[in-house]
Amino acid sequence: MDLITKCIALGMAAAAAAGLAINGVRGSLPQSSSQIMNTSQVDPATGLTFRTTPPEREDRLILSDAEWKKKLTPEQYKILRNHGTEPAFCGVNLESKGEGAYHCVGCDLPLFNATEKFDSGSGWPSYTSPYNKDNLWYRLDMSFGMRRIEVLCARCDGHLGHVFEDGPPPTGLRYCINGTILKFKPKEKAAS
Repeated sequence: MDLITKCIALGMAAAAAAGLAINGVRGSLPQSSSQIMNTSQVDPATGLTFRTTPPEREDRLILSDAEWKKKLTPEQYKILRNHGTEPAFCGVNLESKGEGAYHCVGCDLPLFNATEKFDSGSGWPSYTSPYNKDNLWYRLDMSFGMRRIEVLCARCDGHLGHVFEDGPPPTGLRYCINGTILKFKPKEKAAS
């Protein structure tokens, strides 16, 4: 492979890892950190560290596109695998209440504790902090002419939503999450 071809391939891989559109299609994430060098940076607004590649995990769930389509509903697939967004005030789990945890529909990883949920008025379920900081990872999202921090599931790399710095105390963060990709489990069924 000549130098120009290598540079183009590396540029496309970097754009795909960052979630940028290439020929109008969002890139997919690399399957391991050996495919592209990870860089991380602290977001000054939220204090969260965003990355270019997913964190290494022993319990990582990697499925083919066909397997994801079989496992998820079309709406869940659009959001979780293709970085979609459900319409405001229309998703499931917006009004749900109770003791327990919200899990990823793709891999069943607990993402948010119900005690951290609050009504932000945004039209999407909102939380002040994650169930466990290691269950999420963050990526810089520059789509639609905005600078946002994308929230992803650390086990299956599914798109969950975004985090903003306009939440209530004590964290000051608002995890704005698509309710369609969350599965509520009452306290007695919530995993640790």
